[in-house]
Amino acid sequence: MRTNQQITLKGPAALRGIGVHSGKPVEITLHPAAANHGICFLRTGMPTGHDRLIKAHHACVSATELCTVIGDVESGAVATIEHLMSALYGLGIDNVLVEIDGPEMPILDGSARLYVEAIDAVGVTTCGAPRRWIKVLRTVRIEVGRAFAELRPIDRGFRLDVEIDFDNPVIGRSRKAMDLNPAAYRREIANARTFGMMKDVERYWKAGFALGASLENTVAVGESAVVNPEGLRYADEFVRHKYLDAVGDLALAGLPIQGAYRSYCGGHRMNVGVLDALFSDRANYTIVEAQGTRRETSRSEFGVGLGIAAFAGDM
Repeated sequence: MRTNQQITLKGPAALRGIGVHSGKPVEITLHPAAANHGICFLRTGMPTGHDRLIKAHHACVSATELCTVIGDVESGAVATIEHLMSALYGLGIDNVLVEIDGPEMPILDGSARLYVEAIDAVGVTTCGAPRRWIKVLRTVRIEVGRAFAELRPIDRGFRLDVEIDFDNPVIGRSRKAMDLNPAAYRREIANARTFGMMKDVERYWKAGFALGASLENTVAVGESAVVNPEGLRYADEFVRHKYLDAVGDLALAGLPIQGAYRSYCGGHRMNVGVLDALFSDRANYTIVEAQGTRRETSRSEFGVGLGIAAFAGDM
């Protein structure tokens, strides 16, 4: 596989499950897509009978409380996209159409593992077009209280450095820093599950969240121990999952990033917010094409106005 070429799936991959927040059953199909299509969601099953195509892009984000949502409720939205987006970015896949018949992605086992397995089952192929990257030229940083997130320039690749700091002693403070590539993603990140604290469950339910959460798809954290009988998959599974979420949210840049990401006490809002900061000034970044060709791209072409090929048959 030539990594300087855009990549898509060899064939469709179908999954089904329930939404962790809605509790509603949902089916999705990942379809191959043409070069420069990017990642798009085709929302079907709308009450109006009309399907909606939603670009997986930071400018389309409508909510970031406990999960990342693109689109809007009235015309069609898709919630909890971060785990699939993480798997696609982590495996280096550029172009996919995600057909979904409900308002929320399936939580599956709470990690990205089953998405990775579904992709592996069908395989990937090149699209016959050079890959493009967003190269960070200037450091951008956002802060909310003690939390911060920043993107800064580096010579090559994409490095994430994610740190969490919870009052709960079971979670505590930990940090995961790693260069992102498919092998490392599979080994270190994909299996890390979403988590939540038992003391927050009733509050989440009253707010309409976590209605589909269970020990089958969430690491439940008590005051002094993990509730799940099997325990943790990694000693630092909590921060690994936050790394997984960050990869998925930063995939909403629309192209792979050449840069270094650092966050402390971040989350979906901070991850998306740093993309907003990056794209707020054209001097912050440039678009670089593989094989040493640099291609300057206007905001109208690169952003949500990017032409999309027609579709034809954490908490």
